[in-house]
Amino acid sequence: MIATLVIATILSATSTADDAGPTTEGVRAAISKALPPIVKSVEEYPKHRDCFSCHHQAVPVFALTTARARGFDVKPETIAAAVEHTEADLRTELDAYKKGNGQPGGVTRAGYALFTLEAGGKRPDEVTSAVAFFLRQRNASGERWRTSSSRPPSEASDFTSTYLALRALAVYGQNEPKVEIAQRVEKARRWLEATSPNDTEDRVFRLLALRQSSASHPTIRAAADALLATQRKDGGWSQLDGGTSDAYATGSALVALHTADIIATDDPRYRRGLRFLIADQRPDGTWFVHSRSKPFQPYFESGFPYGKDQFISMAASSWSLAALALASPKP
Repeated sequence: MIATLVIATILSATSTADDAGPTTEGVRAAISKALPPIVKSVEEYPKHRDCFSCHHQAVPVFALTTARARGFDVKPETIAAAVEHTEADLRTELDAYKKGNGQPGGVTRAGYALFTLEAGGKRPDEVTSAVAFFLRQRNASGERWRTSSSRPPSEASDFTSTYLALRALAVYGQNEPKVEIAQRVEKARRWLEATSPNDTEDRVFRLLALRQSSASHPTIRAAADALLATQRKDGGWSQLDGGTSDAYATGSALVALHTADIIATDDPRYRRGLRFLIADQRPDGTWFVHSRSKPFQPYFESGFPYGKDQFISMAASSWSLAALALASPKP
């Protein structure tokens, strides 16, 4: 009987320690390791490509500004240069946006570009107004904003493109007709409420889009529960149901659950996710994720490791950095 009690006590103590997740010092150490390779690649990418990318501007800028707000040493020039690069790319097709045509990549590209500008603190101007006009009238006869690509995970979900459009119009749609925007938001909300997600990318951005469109709390809660239900035993999430946990799915899931005001960063489920990310981080501070997209541009090195898997790994590392930074107390 005594031996049984001792074993039970040990198991209980182990469970409590696991639930506590990584220490603040452990989280900050992981962030410090992640920053140099991400910053290096953010600064290297424009030397090879003029075009905007979600994997080298949007998610990294969000992650870097989040880390900087937590007291980490991120040079403002790094963020400013990424914002300039994004705006310059949009400006080259300003007339196309004003005519409602946009650029290749459609809504997802335009939405992620404005997401970058928002994260970098860009004020509304001629460029953001033109892109907002494009987003407002795009797919106007439908209930949602459709993706025009099939490059999973970040450019293959209508939930992703719908969220990005909703967020962009809320931030940069001041010059658009309020009634028309309200009607589009209402149509999108009804579609979000009625449509079931198929994978983690869908669940993450459905949750964010429901929150952005002011859906009811029970509806948002149900979407969050669906995402939480797919958390794996190791604390992570997988991109595809039945797959193995990876940094892209885990980082984006944690960011969505926290920024949608569902769980705090000290919640045991969030801490389990952080524990997975720290365990999965490579010695050089990066995270590796295998690409599921077919390449369509000439190959080049962006200063990030993993060869042909570098772009998805850069996005995964940035989502992971953001999730960790959200859990680091502000100075």
